[in-house]
Amino acid sequence: MKAGIVGLPNVGKSTLFNCLSNAKAQSANFPFCTIEPNLGVVNVPDQRLEKLEELVTPERVLPATVEIVDIAGLVKGASKGEGLGNQFLANIRETDAILHVLRCFDNDNIVHVDGSIDPIRDKETIDIELQLKDLETIQKRLERVKKVAKTGNKDAQTELEVLLRVETTLLEGKSVRSIDFSEKEQVFIKPLQFITAKPVLYVCNVDEKSAVTGNAYVEKVKKVVAEENAEVIVLAVGTEADITELEDYEERQLFLEDLGLEEAGVSRLIRSAYKLLNLQTYFTAGVKEVRAWTIPVGSTAPQAAGVIHTDFEKGFIRAETIGYQDYVTYGSEAKVKEAGKMRIEGKDYIVQDGDIMHFRFNV
Repeated sequence: MKAGIVGLPNVGKSTLFNCLSNAKAQSANFPFCTIEPNLGVVNVPDQRLEKLEELVTPERVLPATVEIVDIAGLVKGASKGEGLGNQFLANIRETDAILHVLRCFDNDNIVHVDGSIDPIRDKETIDIELQLKDLETIQKRLERVKKVAKTGNKDAQTELEVLLRVETTLLEGKSVRSIDFSEKEQVFIKPLQFITAKPVLYVCNVDEKSAVTGNAYVEKVKKVVAEENAEVIVLAVGTEADITELEDYEERQLFLEDLGLEEAGVSRLIRSAYKLLNLQTYFTAGVKEVRAWTIPVGSTAPQAAGVIHTDFEKGFIRAETIGYQDYVTYGSEAKVKEAGKMRIEGKDYIVQDGDIMHFRFNV
């Protein structure tokens, strides 16, 4: 599952990507310095994993990960191919969620592609480009579906109704994610891979003094985004970059305390991206390894087992399951068993975030 970082040139995308992945994408004071999308695999910070490590003392610990793609800056006219637009839009289409970086700070030394600071205008510039691309997609599809619908085909007539609703929404300057589709309607929508149907997290890039409370720019963004059902996170990206440069954990903590932050903003961002992708974590815990496994929310026990190995899913018999809180309360698997708190779950069990699982299977 991938989250793509988008935004206008020079809003802090590549700097943010560097903070997230410690991969040094080129971040320079001019547009289009990141032409190929950079891909980073980022560990998801999880205090539960640290607690399990403390209780089990395994040989190794493996956290959950999420893929972050740094996509080059979009500009006005991207939907018509301006400034490498087609390539950027294709890269966004391949992601599962969007991290939209908005510049919410003043700094005369960093040029803005439009000459002034206005995060609402910047947001609209990108929204319009993405909506135009989706409009192109829908209009191509509508041409075909209208022809079939005229023959009396019931499925085509149902699809036509759904597509016309999407077209109207896009023409009103709204994104596809603002529409509530039924499961039946999703069948027609999913294959079209609308860019504006993807979940989005707005990252307000602020200066250091606004890292805790935000600023007037951030308040404007929150107001505009309220009706979109999207989340907003405040991050001083330049400061976060300074924090990641510090090798020593204690130094980093002191830096954060000075700023009035409990943890690095990038940790909050990674967890938010994970949630945005509709992902959750279950654990396996043994002396060889304590590991966090990533699954979509709503996965069954066999599906969760299949993430470890397809044979586990094919030959699934049962899942010996311990709730995270029970594991911490009793301190070990043996004590959980003694207390009668280990559960045996079958094929229909929906895995809960934080479950500690051991699968029995037979192939």
